[in-house]
Amino acid sequence: MKKKSGEAQRLEKILDTLTHGGKAPKPGLDYASAWEQLVATILSAQCTDERVNLTTPALFAAYAGPKELANAKVEDVELIIRSIGLYRNKAKNIVETAKIITEKFGGEVPPVREELEKLPGVGRKTASVVLAQGFGVPAFAVDTHVGRVSTRMGFSPSPDPLVTEKHLTALLLPEKWRDAHLILINHGRKYCMARSPDCENCPVGALCPAIGVKRKNETGG
Repeated sequence: MKKKSGEAQRLEKILDTLTHGGKAPKPGLDYASAWEQLVATILSAQCTDERVNLTTPALFAAYAGPKELANAKVEDVELIIRSIGLYRNKAKNIVETAKIITEKFGGEVPPVREELEKLPGVGRKTASVVLAQGFGVPAFAVDTHVGRVSTRMGFSPSPDPLVTEKHLTALLLPEKWRDAHLILINHGRKYCMARSPDCENCPVGALCPAIGVKRKNETGG
């Protein structure tokens, strides 16, 4: 059995500490199927999960699945999701995505990265979220929170999503990628915020070099 590196051990200790040795946090988006998850994740770009969760019930009530949404008028979808940022473009994307899934995949979301990333409004992060959380396929999604936290903790030399994904997945077993994403994103929202991170109360402060963060007890310009 290959011995874990010091950095792999540090990361696992951080993840364990943040969950108190228990389960990872639940995903922030509400959904009842892979299709609903895909739509919700597309809508969540540059928008809070809370806002998406307030909006999707009406959307899914009006259009039960991809077949129904594929036949919708984009203007009607816009009216339902208009409280979400970039709603016009997102309305167009989810209607087009619904058409592709209905016509090409028989109404079922494909559990294949290459196919997912061809869908309008779906990039690597969204595809990774759907694969990991919707299908149990090993994937590590990197959003702004995960990228920021990983850089500050010294696990990635850059917040760039692809760089962060490469470095973090090298430190963890594939079966831990999904939970690691959820744990780090939750930590980024609760303690390691972009502005004014709460390092003083951070539960893993002793394990974090806080790269790029000026601690309160530091002096100087």
